[in-house]
Amino acid sequence: MQVKATSIDEYIDALPEDRQGPVQHLRETVLKNLPPGFEECISYGMIGYVVPHSAYPAGYHCDPRLPLPFLNIASQKNFIALYHMGLYADPELLEWFTTEYPKHSKTKLDMGKSCIRFKKPEQVPFELIAELLRKMSMQDWIALYEKNIKR
Repeated sequence: MQVKATSIDEYIDALPEDRQGPVQHLRETVLKNLPPGFEECISYGMIGYVVPHSAYPAGYHCDPRLPLPFLNIASQKNFIALYHMGLYADPELLEWFTTEYPKHSKTKLDMGKSCIRFKKPEQVPFELIAELLRKMSMQDWIALYEKNIKR
């Protein structure tokens, strides 16, 4: 589900009514728990949290004009998604998350490389997501990104 929006509020307002509350709650969870320095924006047609050029002038290697992406929230056709690039880049963080998930949710973990899919919005484990967000600072993400991306 592609939402054409130029602001976060516009993005959320364009969602089906049953998705607006859970996406807003997920956004609030991110805003309360994401370490300082990341910037909220519309990124790739989703709610995004990026490392601004002021903190990382090189930008994203795929397109240096773009800030370095870290996290996205999206309402897709059949699920709400949280894209956390740290899970993709850090095997220890991924191991921690997959071990902790069953302690916080009765549903089976459904994820891709960096994408966590929530098919039932009422079953998003917000406390676990909050804990995940606190585990990687902006400086940690930049260092991990540089370690994994060969320039």
